[in-house]
Amino acid sequence: MRTKDNTTVEFGDFQTPKALADQVVQVLAQRGISPASIIEPTCGTGTFLNASLEKFSMASRAIGIEINPEYFRVASNLITKLRRNVIIDMKQADFFHYDWENVFRDLAEPILVVGNPPWVTASQLGALRSKNLPLKSNFQNHRGLDAITGKANFDIAESMLICLIEWMSSRQGTVAMLLKQSVARKVLFYSWKQDSPIVNASIYRFDAKKHFGVSVDACLLVCDINSGSASMECKVYDLASPKHVGHTIGYHQGMLLADIEVFKRHDSLLQLMPQSESPYTWRSGVKHDCAKVMELTISDNGLSNGLGENVDIEDAYVYPMLKGSGVANGKKSQTNRYMLVTQHKTGEPTNHITKDAPRTWSYLEQHGQSLDKRGSSIYKRRPRFSVFGVGQYTFTPWKVSICGLYKKLQFRVVGPRNGKPVVFDDTVYFVPCKSKREAELIHQCLDSSIAQEFLRAFIFWDSKRPITAEVLRRLDLVELVDELGYMEELLRLRPDFSGYTRTGKIAGRLF
Repeated sequence: MRTKDNTTVEFGDFQTPKALADQVVQVLAQRGISPASIIEPTCGTGTFLNASLEKFSMASRAIGIEINPEYFRVASNLITKLRRNVIIDMKQADFFHYDWENVFRDLAEPILVVGNPPWVTASQLGALRSKNLPLKSNFQNHRGLDAITGKANFDIAESMLICLIEWMSSRQGTVAMLLKQSVARKVLFYSWKQDSPIVNASIYRFDAKKHFGVSVDACLLVCDINSGSASMECKVYDLASPKHVGHTIGYHQGMLLADIEVFKRHDSLLQLMPQSESPYTWRSGVKHDCAKVMELTISDNGLSNGLGENVDIEDAYVYPMLKGSGVANGKKSQTNRYMLVTQHKTGEPTNHITKDAPRTWSYLEQHGQSLDKRGSSIYKRRPRFSVFGVGQYTFTPWKVSICGLYKKLQFRVVGPRNGKPVVFDDTVYFVPCKSKREAELIHQCLDSSIAQEFLRAFIFWDSKRPITAEVLRRLDLVELVDELGYMEELLRLRPDFSGYTRTGKIAGRLF
């Protein structure tokens, strides 16, 4: 393993050990794969291509492509030593500028596309000014904030696999690649949405720390492709015990499911209403992107900011806050934190603060340079000193909250502090409630076994932020309350819910 210098990052340089390559091709053989043609589109030093040719001696043609000239020489020397009745084409070329469509059109079937594509993202390559990039396109069709705030960033392997599956769509064969598990799921999700002809898909998890020296959740993704009936499910195994199914991920009504069998047991809880008409909507905490200025702590000496400065401002825009860690830690959380919240709704003018709270405005102007250079484009063409993710819901007195960064479904009731509502940072999701008892009731329902199981059916725990508002919004909270037998009490607490039905509309927006 080479040191992780810029060249290593640029080419996603995690060369496959022979033991792992042999293990992979053995699993492929056990699946009944017997290719006539073999392709490794990023063959590196040739370990995978060599292992495939050794295992599948019936193959009549093999193709190896590699962009790195040093690796290409090593791979060529290794492969040319093979004395087999097979045509081998080794080419030094860039995956993204190679005529793959013509290559696939002429190959004998079944085709095996196998390998270990680069484990690097487009943004990482962009930072290195690398030329090893696909043509820019919003191939995932992200819209609005998803594109603005980073969902449009993707792993290079993701782009490669999507292209390979598309080129294979009119042929018969198998695509088998080593990937980060998150990338494998993205490829499947995209392919299922596009009705790609994947008739059978499997994920085999393996220990990347052992084989590559990196701490990442990795897997072998295998997709069998032909003109048969497409399957929207993918069994998950461990590569070390490839016959034991751990669980099955799947695609249902536009959703990617972490465990489709668990979901089927509780599908009555699926939210059917549009979010704009739902009685409860999960919200995010406040996004400000300038913690040293906007987040404050209090001590015997008064307020101070993250720069170590004493802060003398009015109380009007200062609210007690909990960070995500505070929500997750419960009673152990700090209660001396505060946040400066400049708006009551997104896009609201801020210049009135000059009259409402002149010392606060002076403080903001004092740190205007830091606030003005916030990188996210969500602040562009907005009033100066804007924050994001604020509305009436931010200032409700009672909330049921959860931190999205922690790998546990642990909800917490948060009430006001010193007569003011508590606000959260943007790692926290919450539903607003009008009373303490309402918050306690919702919290009790969310802690129930059926709610926990339902949510786990959507959560991929290896994700950077496993719990998201999108996942939480899948659960119909009112339906959950009804199923658990608390609807009568909820309606006493919230008579405005009486017009809610699963297929109709409620009487007015709530928050």
